[in-house]
Amino acid sequence: MSETSWRDKLFGGFRKTSDKLGENLTGLFGKAALDAQTLDEIEEALIASDLGPVTAGRIRERLKGEMFEKGLDERALREIVAQEIEKVLAPVAKPLEIEAFPRPQVILVIGVNGSGKTTTIAKLAHWLKEQDYAVMLVAGDTFRAAAIGQLKVWAERVDVPIITGAEGGDAAGLVYEGVKQGTAKGIDVLIVDTAGRLQNKTGLMDELAKIRKVLGRLNPAAPHDVLLVLDATTGQNALSQIEIFKETAGVTGLIMTKLDGTARGGVLVAAAERYGMPVHAIGLGEGVDDLKPFDPAEVARAIAGLERISR
Repeated sequence: MSETSWRDKLFGGFRKTSDKLGENLTGLFGKAALDAQTLDEIEEALIASDLGPVTAGRIRERLKGEMFEKGLDERALREIVAQEIEKVLAPVAKPLEIEAFPRPQVILVIGVNGSGKTTTIAKLAHWLKEQDYAVMLVAGDTFRAAAIGQLKVWAERVDVPIITGAEGGDAAGLVYEGVKQGTAKGIDVLIVDTAGRLQNKTGLMDELAKIRKVLGRLNPAAPHDVLLVLDATTGQNALSQIEIFKETAGVTGLIMTKLDGTARGGVLVAAAERYGMPVHAIGLGEGVDDLKPFDPAEVARAIAGLERISR
């Protein structure tokens, strides 16, 4: 996918989010004096757009210090919103670096069922493969037969090898086999699917601890990354998932999916503001090319509903 078509997809994908922001701000423009009540209303509108209270409060303070002689117009407000969002996103927009030595770099991918975890693994594999990395998958979500089958289909589609076992099998054993085979075959990146049983935190922690123990025997640095896949359509619930998985799984980075299907894309900003964790990529569709690292300035302008930055 070309840079131009990805950019078009980005702005189109965030349209529901920017439209929601516009609806929430309706009736607040044209006021010459931004009195406390108007500032309160703007702040509430920004919070209602899932941007989070900290970012909303910062934008309020910025507006308080600005002079709008002819009244605040929509364009001026959206410009300020974009600038403040970019400040939040810039420090966390970090593409995934493949730098482990010895290889392979082991990436555990976690996330609740329905978050788009399996398809995200396939998209990530495709994206890394396009950068000439040799990739292998491990179907470590042995709790669900459907997850194993789905990942096998995706592995064939993106043409990468996969290690699978039986439903209910030992995930740690599969990971062990994956690292051994990956090392022997000169694989650069081993991406491991894991069970998404959030309701059973103890079982999840035990399983991840077992995987870590097995990996530690083969390579003390592994896993090199623990990526949490978040479904943007869940809004504020995505933030509580970060909280839980940060504690139970030692998450090192985030991938936000389904941003094209929601008006709650502002949660990306709230997550960045609250946790400051690297956001390695965003998902804007179902195709294999629809996962990419993001430009914080462009995402900020897309959320704020401003036209594409000219290149």
